[in-house]
Amino acid sequence: MDARFSRLVEAADGDSGHPVTWHLLDNGPVLDQLGVTPVGTMLCVHGNPTWSYLWRELVAAATDAATTAAETGSGDVWRVIAVDQLEMGFSERTGIERGLEHRIADLSALTETLGLAGPVVTVGHDWGGVVSMGWAVDHPDELAGVVLLNTAIHQPEDRAIPWPLRLTLQRGMLGRATVATPAFLETTLALAHPSLESDVKNGYRSPYRSADRRGGIGAFVADIPVDERHRSWNELERIAAGVRELGVPSLMLWGPRDPIFSDTYLDDLAERMPQADIHRFEGAGHMIAEDVEYAPVVLDWLGGLDQRAGRVAARGTSRRIETTSDGLDTAAGGLLDQRKGPLWSVLDERRDSTDIALVDMKPRRDVSWKLLSTRVRQLAAGLVRAGVKPGDRVSLLVPPSADLTAVLYACLRIGAIVVVADAGLGLPGLTRAVRGARPDHVIGALPGLSVARAFSWPGQKISTTTLPRATALALGVRHSLPELARLGADESLPEPPAASAVAAVLFTSGSTGPAKGVIYTHAQLEAVRDALSSQYDIGVGTGLVAGFAPFALLGPALGARSVTPDMNVTSPRTLTAKATAEAAAAVDATVVFLSPAALANVVATADALGAADTAALAGVKTFLSAGAPVPETLLAAAGRLMPNATPHTPYGMTEGLLMTDVTLEGIRAAAQDAAALPAGEHAGGVCVGAPAGSVRVRIAGLDEHGQPTAEPSDRTGVTGEIVLSAPHLKQSYDRLWATNRIADADSVWADSDGTPTERWHRTGDVGHLDAQGRLWVEGRLPHVVVTAGGVVTPVGPEQKIESVLGVGRVALAGIGPRGTQQLVVVLETDPPAHRAALADSDLGAAVRHAAGLDIAAVLVVPALPTDIRHNSKIDRSALSRWAEGVLSGEKLSAP
Repeated sequence: MDARFSRLVEAADGDSGHPVTWHLLDNGPVLDQLGVTPVGTMLCVHGNPTWSYLWRELVAAATDAATTAAETGSGDVWRVIAVDQLEMGFSERTGIERGLEHRIADLSALTETLGLAGPVVTVGHDWGGVVSMGWAVDHPDELAGVVLLNTAIHQPEDRAIPWPLRLTLQRGMLGRATVATPAFLETTLALAHPSLESDVKNGYRSPYRSADRRGGIGAFVADIPVDERHRSWNELERIAAGVRELGVPSLMLWGPRDPIFSDTYLDDLAERMPQADIHRFEGAGHMIAEDVEYAPVVLDWLGGLDQRAGRVAARGTSRRIETTSDGLDTAAGGLLDQRKGPLWSVLDERRDSTDIALVDMKPRRDVSWKLLSTRVRQLAAGLVRAGVKPGDRVSLLVPPSADLTAVLYACLRIGAIVVVADAGLGLPGLTRAVRGARPDHVIGALPGLSVARAFSWPGQKISTTTLPRATALALGVRHSLPELARLGADESLPEPPAASAVAAVLFTSGSTGPAKGVIYTHAQLEAVRDALSSQYDIGVGTGLVAGFAPFALLGPALGARSVTPDMNVTSPRTLTAKATAEAAAAVDATVVFLSPAALANVVATADALGAADTAALAGVKTFLSAGAPVPETLLAAAGRLMPNATPHTPYGMTEGLLMTDVTLEGIRAAAQDAAALPAGEHAGGVCVGAPAGSVRVRIAGLDEHGQPTAEPSDRTGVTGEIVLSAPHLKQSYDRLWATNRIADADSVWADSDGTPTERWHRTGDVGHLDAQGRLWVEGRLPHVVVTAGGVVTPVGPEQKIESVLGVGRVALAGIGPRGTQQLVVVLETDPPAHRAALADSDLGAAVRHAAGLDIAAVLVVPALPTDIRHNSKIDRSALSRWAEGVLSGEKLSAP
C-alpha cells in the first residue's frame, strides 16, 4: 500500500458528538501536488473483516490516471477516499458497539468534516456496501453514482442467512471465532481465488494482530439483523426501500463463487436498481477486489457517468430493463423498419397445413405444421396460466426435438425470454450458465431436472413429460408440458411482444473461457432468419438436416422441413454417415448443416452407406459446415458424399451466426491466389470468404505487442482483430458490462436519443482481408504469440506443419514472458501416439522446416483437448500453460 495516501482525520462521533479518529486512504493531497482538479469523489467503504487496504488498487489506479491527465491535459480525475470504519482497520477503538444506523451517522459526520460536497460515487463491499448505500440514501443531492461489489441489502424470506454467518452467530461461537481468535478473518482471506500471496494476507491482518484489536469484527457480525427484533432491522429496511428511489447510474461487480453473498443477493439488488450495469466475473468470489482487476473497470465506467445519468433520468428506475453495454435497450437502427414478420409467422400462415414441419428420428415422429402450430399456441396459453410473464426468463433443458421446438416458439410468442445453454458446455459450465442467467422458470427433460434439483438451480420447474407424483415432488416439478397444453386448450394468447423486446439468451460454447450469455431481441433473431434465408435460399419447401441446434430451432421460422439426425448432441463425433442419410431421407433434404467434428465422422463412416442412403444424400443441393475451421480436404470428401451439393463453410459465432461465406471452389481459388503472391506477403490462415449480405468487415491492426490498436479499416494485407457490423448481430452480453465495452468498442451511437446508427462487434478473432475482399482467419486474439522477433498468429504456421507426413491436428503455443515468448508446437500423429512425449528428432526437424520458424520444442500428444460443443476448437492458452509446465520440469502427462 502506498503510504502517501494514508492519513488520520478527527471527526465527531455520529451519535454522541465526541471526537473520534478515522484512518483513511485519500489521494486528494497527491492530486493537489499534481495541480489537477477532480471531477468528483469516490467514497469507498470496506466490509468485515477488511479495511481500506481492500481499495488500494483503486486508489492507485485513479492516481495513475490523474498523473496521465496532468501530463496530457486530458482525461477525468477522481479523488478517492477509502475509510477504515470505526473499530476497524487503523481507525480508533472506542469500545462502543456500533449498529448500522450509528455507522451511517459516523460516515456522514466524517464526510461533513471533510467538506465532501459532491459529486460523490459511493463504492462498497460486503457490509460496507450496506453502509455506503445508507450514506447514498441520506445524501441524494451529493450522490452521482453507486458502485457495489458482492454485498446485500435484503435477506429473502425463503432463504437462510449464509452458512458462514450462521455458524459464526451460534451461541458460544461469536466471540471465539471473531475476537478471541482470528478465525473469522482467516476464513475470509481463504475465500480468495486464487489464494492470496502471504504479503497480501499480512496486509489484511496488520490492524487485527491481537484480540483487543478485533472487537469490531465481532461487533460487526453481531449487528447482522437476522430478524425484525434486531436493533438494525428497521434501518436496513429503510435503506432497502430507499435504494429503489436513488435514480443514479449504478455498477455492480460480482464474484459468483461467493458463499456469503450469492447471485440471490445480486438479483435482489438488480430488481431494486434496474438501471444498474452488471458484470459477473466467473471464477471470482467474495474477495472480488483481490480476485480480478476491478479498478480499470470502475474507472472505465466512470468515464461515461454523465451520459448514463442522462439516460437514467430520462427513463426512470421503475421497470426491469434488459440493457446493452451502455444501458440502451433498443434494436439496431433500421431493423424495425425492415421487419418481415415475427419468428412464428410461418406457423401462423401454415396452421392448417398437414405437410411435415419437423421430424424426430429417435423414436421416429413426424410432426405436421398444423400439429406444431396448435401445440405452440396451446403451450403459450398454458405457460401464461402457469405464471410465465413477458420478460420472464425460461431455461430450456430439453434435447433437440419437437418438444424443444414447440416450447421455444411458445415462449417467444408470449414474450418470455428463452435461455439456451446446451449440454455441450459440460455440467460445470451448464451450471454456471443457468445460475448466471437467473431463470424464473426451468423446462426440462428428466436428466436436466435431476441436475437442476441436485445443484439447486433457480426457477419454477416444468417437465417435458408427466412424471409420477413422487418423482415430481422430489424434483420440485409443478407442471408438465402435457398439462400446460390442456390448460391452454382455448389458445387464448396475449399481445405479441415488441420487436425490440429481448427474445433469447444464447450461450457461447465456452471454448476459450467461461461461456457467455448472448442477448438477442426479437428483431435481431428475425434478422438472423432473414440472413440465412437470403444467403442459402432456405424457405417453404426446403428440407433441412440440422446437426447444429440453432439451425434446427430456426427451421420452422424459415418455413423449412427440419430434422436433427440421430446423434448425441453433446458429442458431435457420434454422428454417422448412415444417420445423416436417414435424416436426409426423412425430409427429402436439400440443405445439410453439420459441425466439422460431426462431418469428419460422417466421412469416416461412409462405407456403411447403402443405395437408399446414397440416393438421399444425392438430393442435397447445399451443404454447410461451420463452428471451427474446416479443412479443404474434409469439405471435398463430404462433397463426394453429396455430389450434387455446393459445399459452403460460413464464418460466424453465437454473437452473429452468419458473417461471411465461402464455397469449396472459393477456397481453392483463394489458395491459388495466395500461392501466386511473393514470399512473405501472405500471412496464411483459413479463408472464410466474402461478407454475407449486408455484413461489413473491418480489421483493427495489431501493434508490436500483439494488441489491436489501429482504427478498424478495410485495408488489405493488414493482420488484426476482426470487427464486424450486421443487422443480425447480438444485442449485448448478459451481465457482462466490461465485456460489452470491449466487444462494442467501435459502435457509433446517435447523439439525440441513444439509438445506435451503426453497430460493430469486436470478435476476438484475428485475421486479414485479401485484395479480393475475402476474409482470412489467423486465430484467436488471446492465442497470438509475441516473440523477440515479432508477432506470430497461430493458424498459418499450423497449416504448414499439418502438411508434414504423419501429422494430424496441430496447435502452436507460446511460452514465457510476452515479448520474448518461445514457440512450442503440440501435435497429434497418425497413427495416434500412446502418451505425451517430446517428438523424435526426425519429426522435430520436419516440423521446424515446414513452419519456417524458430521452434523451441515439438510435443506429441494422443489427442489435443477441444471444446465439448464442437469437438474441434483448441484452447491454445491452456496448451501454453501445460507446455510451459512440462518444459519447466513438471511430469509429462497428457494435457
